[in-house]
Amino acid sequence: MKEMNLQVLLASRPQGWVTESNFTIVEAPPPEPGDGQVLVRNHYLSLDPYMRGRMNEAKSYATPVGIGEVMGGGTVGEVLKSNHAGLKPGDKVVGNLGWQLFGVAAGAELRVVDARKVPLTAYLGVLGMTGATAWVGLMEICKPRPGETLVVTAASGAVGGVVGQLAKIHGARVVGVAGGSEKCRYVTEELGFDACVDYKAGKLAADLGAALPGGIDCLFENVGGEIFDQLLARMNPFARIAVCGLISQYNSAPYPLKNFGSVLTNRLKIEGFIVAERRQRWSEAFKELTEQLAAGRIKYRETVAQGLRAAPAALIGLLKGENFGKQLVKLI
Repeated sequence: MKEMNLQVLLASRPQGWVTESNFTIVEAPPPEPGDGQVLVRNHYLSLDPYMRGRMNEAKSYATPVGIGEVMGGGTVGEVLKSNHAGLKPGDKVVGNLGWQLFGVAAGAELRVVDARKVPLTAYLGVLGMTGATAWVGLMEICKPRPGETLVVTAASGAVGGVVGQLAKIHGARVVGVAGGSEKCRYVTEELGFDACVDYKAGKLAADLGAALPGGIDCLFENVGGEIFDQLLARMNPFARIAVCGLISQYNSAPYPLKNFGSVLTNRLKIEGFIVAERRQRWSEAFKELTEQLAAGRIKYRETVAQGLRAAPAALIGLLKGENFGKQLVKLI
């Protein structure tokens, strides 16, 4: 019997926090590839904070997922049928085929990867969009110089962990901010950060002051809210801030920044960025990331949910900070 295509669709737009009722799971026959297209059996699905924004109807840098449409997302899988000269059945490819078991895409939109060198999952993490995001924000915007202090929020997450390790490789002093003592131990003991502040410990201002006696030269911001506000008060003159995400605000109203005056007082450079708009730098990013990973200088951790039906709960957990490192869903 031919396997059906399981799909997760957006059923309704969240009001505040995402719930599992915002999704519906359906079955459909696998699609057939057209001219220049290939059919892919997805092996893993990447879950990322940006997906929360795509569930809203508000104007943003990307088109929202429509009600009744398959949730979008990065995938890695195997080509089953090919109508593209550059791809053949059995090739492993990375694409954006969404929350489903089977997907069709133009062959030119897929990236062939080698599962013999590193696990397939790495191409959705440190050697995928996650790694490119970390590299681009760090190297193009933060530009840390040896001896400078860089802070990265959501430091135990997939992007934050890579940012901090790259910054250490390039000679910076790195301080992470993470939620919970276990995550902070991971950040310092396994990833090699110089310090980590536990924002759940109840003394955020004092702990940031102790960890940052010389202020902040570079900030890689993933969280927003009160943490971002506290960090703004500790920026050094001419510091650089790469705004990658604002996960603390995705399910609630914006946080009123009390220390925004630091932008003027310290002549800060703040730049938001979307890594998909900077693909011209991805090859350079992957070259360095591959070299550092092979040399054992970059480590990563994954949290893997089992089966596509587990994806909604896994996304909710990700938005609440329950994951360690890269959040994936195993589909096969």
